[in-house]
Amino acid sequence: MTTTRNTVLEAWMKEHGYSSNRLAEAVNTAIEQLTGRPGGHDGSSVRDWKSGRVRWPKEVTRRALEIVTGLPAAELGFVPRGRAQSAPAPQQEDPDMKRRNLVGGIAAAAAAAAAPGTAPRRIGMSDVDRLQARFADIIASDHRHGGQLGIEQRAAALADEALNLQNSGSATQRVRSRLYACAASFRSSAMWAAIDGRRYEDAQRHMREAQALAEMSGDQAIKFRIWSHAGTMYRHLGRPGDALAANDVARNLNLTRRDPLFASLGLARQAAIHGAAHDRSSTRRAFDQAQDAMDRADPETPRPVWLVAFYDQAELNSLALSAYLALGEYPTAEAHAHQCLSALRPYMARSRAIATTRLAHAQLAQGDADAAVASAMKVPASAATQHARVSRMLQEFGAALRATAHGSPVVQTWTEHTAAWRTSA
Repeated sequence: MTTTRNTVLEAWMKEHGYSSNRLAEAVNTAIEQLTGRPGGHDGSSVRDWKSGRVRWPKEVTRRALEIVTGLPAAELGFVPRGRAQSAPAPQQEDPDMKRRNLVGGIAAAAAAAAAPGTAPRRIGMSDVDRLQARFADIIASDHRHGGQLGIEQRAAALADEALNLQNSGSATQRVRSRLYACAASFRSSAMWAAIDGRRYEDAQRHMREAQALAEMSGDQAIKFRIWSHAGTMYRHLGRPGDALAANDVARNLNLTRRDPLFASLGLARQAAIHGAAHDRSSTRRAFDQAQDAMDRADPETPRPVWLVAFYDQAELNSLALSAYLALGEYPTAEAHAHQCLSALRPYMARSRAIATTRLAHAQLAQGDADAAVASAMKVPASAATQHARVSRMLQEFGAALRATAHGSPVVQTWTEHTAAWRTSA
């Protein structure tokens, strides 16, 4: 059989500076995040992908590639078995249609399970594993796009699917607990998408449902995620007292005493809340403690995919950037912005847009309008026009720029740039 080179993957690697060995290492790390065991790929594996000798990697490898690149396998030039190489790339499915199809499928499955004369279905860990694989897809979509209504709706529908499984057959208590944990995970992702999209009433509705599901699951990791998200939501709403109370629920779970990485995230988010409340000494103390906990965390400890997919030194610096910007310590904020941007993983598109926008604010506040506009112009048009938090921060940036640099040529440059964004939106 003749093979066709995967020029799409080759182009992506060249654009992002990946050698075969480096991409193999990144994929192995992502596989470990997904499965708890490192992958076994090396440079020759990647060369097989590029040459076309392997046209459709195994499922876990495809999911790992999506985490690393932020793109589905088909958009990296891979071709599913049985499909011709020249087949066009699938069109993006409308989120509403996808949710209708999903809910329809759930209803059909439930009806089949309840049909008279049929043996009850046995629900097992394979069903849980299937849902967890789809949870990893939700996480990947969030890091690429963030805050989108389609992500929120898809996550909520998958939470419903997990709950429907509870009633579609028999299962052990262990499996039922894991299904509740899956439903809580999906609902917490719907909550986060709503927070990120500034749809706070929807976020609070998802939060209440996620909290109830998490209690039924007994899963401390997902409880931590939900309460930590609640702290972030209240911080964005300008309610630091409620934010600290919610974040304290997360930080007081036994999990944070067993795993320093959870403790570090709780402390870093606490520091960001202190920054929003203009408490300088508490902000610095909490960030010092967060850094110390991160330094003590064992990288070999198995952790949930949602945590390892985003929380690292770059995220800690991103939270510090937010806090010191709120405190008005602009040189410190700018330093954290550069540290964050230099360490962000390639697929963290949403986080990069937020950090870049905050960097522009920090530079403008120091009187460097040229550098600030140059930074702000690096934000992709898609994030500037479709991500609610980024869009609002850029509007505030434009207002501050016009107030501080009125009549300057750089204001005209920014005005023309944002006009081009509106045209392309």
